[in-house]
Amino acid sequence: MALHQRLAEYFEFDELGTDLRTEIVAGISTFLTMSYIVFVNPSILVGIEGEKPGIIVDGVSYAQTLQMVAVVTLISAAVATLIMALYAKRPFGQAPGLGLNAFFAFTVVGALGVPWETALAAVVVEGLLFIALTAVGAREYVINVFPTPVKLAVGTGIGLFLAIIGLEAMGVVVDDPATLVTLGSVASDPVAIVSILGLFLTFGLYARGVTGSVVIGILFTTAIGFLAAQFGFGPADALVGNLTAQATYNIAPLAGAFVGGLSTVEPFAFALIVFTFFFVDFFDTAGTLVGVSQVAGFLDEEGDLPDIDRPLMADAVGTTVGGMLGTSTVTTYIESAVGVEEGGRSGMTALVVALLFLAALAVVPLAAAIPLYASHIALVVIGVVMLRNVVEVAWDDLTAAIPAGMTVLVMPFTYSIAYGIAAGIVTYPLVKVAAGRADETRPGHWVLAGAFVVYFFVRTSGFLAGAV
Repeated sequence: MALHQRLAEYFEFDELGTDLRTEIVAGISTFLTMSYIVFVNPSILVGIEGEKPGIIVDGVSYAQTLQMVAVVTLISAAVATLIMALYAKRPFGQAPGLGLNAFFAFTVVGALGVPWETALAAVVVEGLLFIALTAVGAREYVINVFPTPVKLAVGTGIGLFLAIIGLEAMGVVVDDPATLVTLGSVASDPVAIVSILGLFLTFGLYARGVTGSVVIGILFTTAIGFLAAQFGFGPADALVGNLTAQATYNIAPLAGAFVGGLSTVEPFAFALIVFTFFFVDFFDTAGTLVGVSQVAGFLDEEGDLPDIDRPLMADAVGTTVGGMLGTSTVTTYIESAVGVEEGGRSGMTALVVALLFLAALAVVPLAAAIPLYASHIALVVIGVVMLRNVVEVAWDDLTAAIPAGMTVLVMPFTYSIAYGIAAGIVTYPLVKVAAGRADETRPGHWVLAGAFVVYFFVRTSGFLAGAV
């Protein structure tokens, strides 16, 4: 039997009304729309050399660390998407998620002072927990534990969080002693000028539906910054790293680093980190799967995705493998909708995405050559797109609007996804009781709220200082 026929039979082309050519085109489209993560994930997890917290490996240069994280990003994305293709047989691409990597670097490693090895251990534990709950079919129970308004608001809160990180890296937003934040010198700062040009181009391409618009915007901004620097009026750091440097594919310093991180764990703080990783990953994945499946026509009459446990399991395994290799949580990408709109309906689409991630290992040196202000354009663009999630909140019901609003506001203003989720969870049962609607709460709501109150009391009292 020819390979074409084997693929058609395995991925059920006839039943799904698709063909090999359509699936390949869909896979290429999905890959191009989400491939920006190859540049963005290293820039977030490693941060700015000597300035921001992140993954720092003794004896390894900054540029080499960027390349190592890029390699791990590609391998974990390929593995997770391959499982999605061959096991779940769905046209969804997976890779380390935006928002979750920011939580890893800025909140866990930065604000909490947790060693990056311990943060990776939390990712692995979260992945194993995800696998266990998926295996026993506990998805619905987990969903019911969390307040609906908080679940609906998390995406928007993360979007604002990503946007402010991106705008700061671009020089558009800067700190101010009087107002905390203010507009940067956008008319005189070369970084801000180049970044804004790149951002406007990216927005324009995205609005026109150009496939790979974010990647095009990042590369355009990098090129303009480099050319401007050559003529003496561009940003001095137009290129981070050296394109001519030998590629680094040795990921030994990262792979397995989570094991050492388990030796420096304070149980309560570690549990909170695992909980936040799990919460965001679980509901982001579930929401993405349902949203993309709606476009593909996969949902049943009740609006559920049949056999959703299979793609959830692919996500969970991808997260576990990614944490073991050295990257933050892997999740399903909403950009998969682009491939679905191109006609992708089977796991063949995901298989193409996985193979392209492996092929992209050839451009690993480029990850060290993209300046932070260029890569972080993606955070602003995706952050704006994520704002649309908030329309699902019942804003005319104050018992939903208040916890949702707190979730959205606290995330960017405290620079923490975890604090935003906590604010929504603590607020929800309180406003329900105040409104005389305590019967709408569940025991799990009170347990979670109580746990967060205890955590914040302990945290702000300094009892956890130096514990992690």
